[in-house]
Amino acid sequence: MNPFDTFLINPIFNLLVIFLKIFQTIGIPQALGLSIVLLTAVVRLAIWPLTSAQLRSSQKMAALKPHIDRIKGEHGHDKTRHQQELSKLYKEHGVNPLAGCLPLLLQLPVFFALYQVLFKIVDFNRADFLESINQKIYSPAFYLDKVPDTTFLGFNLSAKPNQWQSIGVLILLIPVITGVLQFIQSKMLAPQTAPAKVQKKEPESGDKKESMEDSLASVQSQMILIMPAMIAFFSYGFPVGLSLYWNTFTIVGIIQQYVIAGPGALGKYLPKKWQKQSLTKT
Repeated sequence: MNPFDTFLINPIFNLLVIFLKIFQTIGIPQALGLSIVLLTAVVRLAIWPLTSAQLRSSQKMAALKPHIDRIKGEHGHDKTRHQQELSKLYKEHGVNPLAGCLPLLLQLPVFFALYQVLFKIVDFNRADFLESINQKIYSPAFYLDKVPDTTFLGFNLSAKPNQWQSIGVLILLIPVITGVLQFIQSKMLAPQTAPAKVQKKEPESGDKKESMEDSLASVQSQMILIMPAMIAFFSYGFPVGLSLYWNTFTIVGIIQQYVIAGPGALGKYLPKKWQKQSLTKT
């Protein structure tokens, strides 16, 4: 068997079914939807330390941005000196510019596994649905004897928003909500304030670098809009159950982002009492 299935997908799948059976046993309605929410929250909380490490690393790098810009302006023409000064800066502040990459890489298999699990559990139209589900369950005590109730908050978890003409226009709220939540998180990940520009020693080369940095900043600003639009588009063609997973994941991520690093660029739209500083002072 595929090790990825053995060590990630199947354990997560069984955890989802356990939640489902518990909710069904105690008579809680809309058990499948609640199980998806609970599973997603549990997985998100389980990788909280990894996400926290990634956010803190990004926060430290953002706080050093003015110093990095100054070093570029002073030593950008000398690559060796430039690297030496950057290394010195990172050492002084105890920052590893690659520290945020490892936590992200470790999270990716979990994201993929969770997606695979939920994609299978909402595929109710398969003729062998119950058989395909039960053969992955560790204990017969948790076997499903019927297809679970697919309704959650008035929506069918197996329905797709692109079927709105036969289902109703209300289902179009799903991709809209998904896009809005993703926009909020993307906005929070952006720095709260842009670092002040520094004077360059060499005007000509400095102007070119400034132009490149402005272009990069423009691309980053556009991505805050493009990514939510893309996620909303995917949500439009995916079953509602997958959007439920993604939105739960995003909501927990928003909470985590706020607790650790503040509201970021979203802060200017919030009341002052909620405007935590997203960048540490150096």
